[in-house]
Amino acid sequence: MEFKINDLREKMLKSVEILKKEFSGLRTGRASVGLIEPVQVEAYGSKVPISQIANIGIPEPRMLTVQVWDASLVASVENAIRTSNLGLNPMTEGNLIRLPIPDLTEDRRKEIVKLASKYSEDSKIVIRNIRRDAMDNIKLHEKKKEISKDELFQFSDEIQKLTDELILDIDNLYIEKEKDILKV
Repeated sequence: MEFKINDLREKMLKSVEILKKEFSGLRTGRASVGLIEPVQVEAYGSKVPISQIANIGIPEPRMLTVQVWDASLVASVENAIRTSNLGLNPMTEGNLIRLPIPDLTEDRRKEIVKLASKYSEDSKIVIRNIRRDAMDNIKLHEKKKEISKDELFQFSDEIQKLTDELILDIDNLYIEKEKDILKV
């Protein structure tokens, strides 16, 4: 049996990348393209990401602009933003939609921190599940006498070190996001 720690690292890193993407969508009181990237717009008979039908810009720290390419889709984009529960109030001028970013209340900031905490905990759970599956796999190979006890301990140690490293990365990402959200 050949143990590939890099394959395991790749699986675990996907969870960290998903967490980063989720964090980018959390509002911190400043304009960020990641804030509206997940918005899906009804266009041409299906739902498409807003970035496929418009340019998103940040002309100032507390303002986003959405330049819609097809004038017939402006109303759909505006409606999608309004119904996305992001708390944004679109102002339309022709094909350009302006999105002023309102101030966050203290309570709203705390809610966003709780959500960030949940996202980071979910990522840790995914990583621990990958670790558990890998450990079960090497134990099975040891039971079948395909690897020795020494290899079992060596592989287990490598898996645990990788898990600890990525859990620490997640904790650090969460701490940074929390500071960012609570910063007034």
